[in-house]
Amino acid sequence: MDEAISREDVAESDLMTRRGKFRAVAFRDGHEHMALVYGTARPRENVLVRVHSECMTGDIFGAMRCECGDQLDAALDRIVSEGSGVFVYLRGHEGRGIGLLAKVRTHVLQDEQGLDTLDSATTLGFPIDTRDYTPAARILKHLRVRSVRLMSNNPDKIRALEANGIAVVERVPLLVPATDHNVGYLTAKRDRLGHHLPQVDTFSGDYSFAGDNRT
Repeated sequence: MDEAISREDVAESDLMTRRGKFRAVAFRDGHEHMALVYGTARPRENVLVRVHSECMTGDIFGAMRCECGDQLDAALDRIVSEGSGVFVYLRGHEGRGIGLLAKVRTHVLQDEQGLDTLDSATTLGFPIDTRDYTPAARILKHLRVRSVRLMSNNPDKIRALEANGIAVVERVPLLVPATDHNVGYLTAKRDRLGHHLPQVDTFSGDYSFAGDNRT
């Protein structure tokens, strides 16, 4: 059984955002992570949840080679529209766990050699995915969340949460339109990682590079 997160490793306060007021709960568990809790009532079952891996290029700078920033915005909007939910932001997941420096180096291989998001990482000697979702499960348990409706297209994320004691009662698709900039990345995730990305099937257009290192 996971040990509870100690009081010294948690801090929380109200956070007013352009979407409204959230309860911001910061956690130290290897890295420093953040959960944004929305809604005055805090349900424990069937909670709408997004577990989001950090992506500086997408989340902050709006990079178009991945769909990360768009997913972040869509997930927060969905939580607010439903009136309650939890957004868990996991640090240390940059580039599916290989880090920012390595991720940017994979971009060079994608742009110059046409490698996809997986082959560009393995060519540099990195594994395809080293992310650990255990902190997310521990955070949800700290928030007394027992079961979730998970906004994700990634079956591995569902399996990881369930393996750590969080029941996923529903997978809620979080789909971003395919574009010339991200379709290579989305295609690689669909075909090689098994992500549920039906929008790729209906895309028509040209693209010249394969994408970014993230889910």
